[in-house]
Amino acid sequence: MCTDEPSAVSRQPSAIEVSAGEVVTGDCLEILRGWVDGSIDHCIADPPFNISKKQGLGWAFSSHVTMHEQWDRYTPEAFYEFNLAWLREVCRVTRVNGNLLIFGTYHNIYLLGYLLQHVLGLRINNSIIWYKPNAQPNITARTLTESTEQIIWAVNERAEKARRWTFDYWHAKELNGGKQMRNLWEFSVTSQKERRFGKHPSQKPLALVERIVEIATAPGDLLLDPFGGAGTLAVAAQRLGRRWVLIESVPEYAEIARRRLASLSS
Repeated sequence: MCTDEPSAVSRQPSAIEVSAGEVVTGDCLEILRGWVDGSIDHCIADPPFNISKKQGLGWAFSSHVTMHEQWDRYTPEAFYEFNLAWLREVCRVTRVNGNLLIFGTYHNIYLLGYLLQHVLGLRINNSIIWYKPNAQPNITARTLTESTEQIIWAVNERAEKARRWTFDYWHAKELNGGKQMRNLWEFSVTSQKERRFGKHPSQKPLALVERIVEIATAPGDLLLDPFGGAGTLAVAAQRLGRRWVLIESVPEYAEIARRRLASLSS
């Protein structure tokens, strides 16, 4: 539910129903604009972080490049407009009080939080910190070693009106050994076993995404990742009895997702 300006959302005249269980290849903005309002229950998104530079994101004193993707490269102005545009469309296609869980690093998480809270006016429930005990080391000796990502948990409704969002408190407590689950989660980075069908530079570990699905969605819900990548959300949803739909702009990554999903039924 976008709450800033209704005229800012550009929907096609003849909107289409969303087909669950589909990896859609194409530009997420173009595809989302064709979908019916409120057709998704929840969105779990891992958007571009805008950390790729002209020569790739690398380490000083090293030829190693960690991120060098055209889809992850924006000017500051274009990055602002892109994030506002996809968030508006996600809000429109997600049902009222549906959950929005969005990954980010310090490169983009503050912009996303500003847009969600102050531009779109949504309720923010938590900022979850994902701690990576085996994160990539820092060899520059100029900053602290970056070992976390954040996940903003927002509700698709104005802060003062949001209510009855999905959260399985008791299952979260069970997963945490009978204690209240905190917002600091420790998961190792994605294993090579999970990358056996192909590699995506920002692929999330399945266990992390499964936790989100288990506590922030209900069986049978329809989940969206507009930046589907290697399909981790779809794999988690399929394993946990949720429906899903992915949008991925890079055909090679969409094919990785399809191969991973096919392996679940083989």
